[in-house]
Amino acid sequence: MRFNNERPIFAQIADLLADDIVAGRLAPGGRLPSARELAASLGVNPNTAARALQLLADSGIARPERGTGYYVSEAGAERVREDRKNRFVGEELPRLFKTMDDLGIDFAELENRWEATRVAGGSQ
Repeated sequence: MRFNNERPIFAQIADLLADDIVAGRLAPGGRLPSARELAASLGVNPNTAARALQLLADSGIARPERGTGYYVSEAGAERVREDRKNRFVGEELPRLFKTMDDLGIDFAELENRWEATRVAGGSQ
């Protein structure tokens, strides 16, 4: 995996695991890879991988079980969606609004383009 310099590596690893949780590749109650497994597969320090797992636990996305590792919490996928929604509203949406203002794009134009994209992409 290629990591960027915008966010700490452990946060990027946590996002990678969260992607798998939201996509259903890691089901509620499913065991997450160990810190050593993550470190080996991603080429990072085991402490970095452990911080990623702890971040998921601190967010309520995963739950630790002493001696056996981390598991996806029952509400893990919903927590990921809520965290990402909050991040989008707090960070990305203000940038979008500024760009729209700078370019003179109003909500009607944005809605038209969004609808055209949804129809073309077959989304609901």
